[in-house]
Amino acid sequence: MSDATLLLAWYDRNRRRLPWRALPGETADPYRVWLSEIMLQQTTVTAVVPYYETFLTRFPTVAALAAADEAEVMRAWAGLGYYARARNLHACARAVGASGGFPSDIEGLRALPGIGPYTAAAIRAIAFDRPAVPVDGNVERVVARLCAITEPLPAAKKAIQDAAGRLGADPAARSRPSDFAQALFDLGATICTPTAPACVLCPWQGDCEARRQGIAAELPRKSPKPARPLRHGAHFFLRDAAGNVLLRRRPPKGLLGGMTELPGTPWRAAPWPEPEAQLAAPMPAAWRRLGQVRHGLTHFELHLDVYAATVPAIRAEGFLCPAAQLAAEALPSVMRKCVRLALAGFP
Repeated sequence: MSDATLLLAWYDRNRRRLPWRALPGETADPYRVWLSEIMLQQTTVTAVVPYYETFLTRFPTVAALAAADEAEVMRAWAGLGYYARARNLHACARAVGASGGFPSDIEGLRALPGIGPYTAAAIRAIAFDRPAVPVDGNVERVVARLCAITEPLPAAKKAIQDAAGRLGADPAARSRPSDFAQALFDLGATICTPTAPACVLCPWQGDCEARRQGIAAELPRKSPKPARPLRHGAHFFLRDAAGNVLLRRRPPKGLLGGMTELPGTPWRAAPWPEPEAQLAAPMPAAWRRLGQVRHGLTHFELHLDVYAATVPAIRAEGFLCPAAQLAAEALPSVMRKCVRLALAGFP
């Protein structure tokens, strides 16, 4: 098994500077670690950094987040996607506030809203410097190559998790759990990359079985993904004479739960012909089709026709927002695309 001392020495020279990462000699803040880990789920570091910094300015402590209104949290999260994370984030902050702080044990962390096995291990290792090896996509790749685990994902996950646990049992790794976990992240992000891994720079190149076999760039293998289904919908940009736009809130549970949207049809497999779509408009008006927005969600592709109209006064279910303030609303990315299309084609 690879020597953790080699990886830690490499990390000491090459560690990334990230806004949530404690500097050498500093004590990690569990709130910042937890917040970063939730934001980084299914999202890249590059995309997360500006959101993280803005969010932390708005909610500098877990107590501030717990005290906030959920709608305010959703507005701050808008654009990051996977919006159940934001609802769980708020619920978790309230649970942590009520209990007096984050627990450091896996069981206590797993009991909190929105914290699964990976996030619990990451918080335990990084925030509390307790032995645990969080296995994210970067770590999966490093371990699959190091041990030449050729079984495709997701079936290989248990073998990878077991191998990662053996790496973490090294005395050097157990003496620096936080640094070891983050060293694995950094190795996967900067050296053991998905394509063209820089094996000659890797501190574990001599121990890497996939490199020895000449298959490092092929691993981890993945089972083919089924094609994502296509769904269709129509949404309506309705503006009154004062420049207000009609919005509505999605139900608190389910897809994009609690987020703000333009009124529209359900999303379905069949396209919405224009006469049928306009029957779902929030009120009668001289509706004009402006074009179509295409957006990929986790489990399906979405094509949305966007219609626009101006009326003297809006009398429909929902709430009004001045057009100049739309950017501050909790609009998910797909709705922001619809709004941009409407504002560009219907000034």
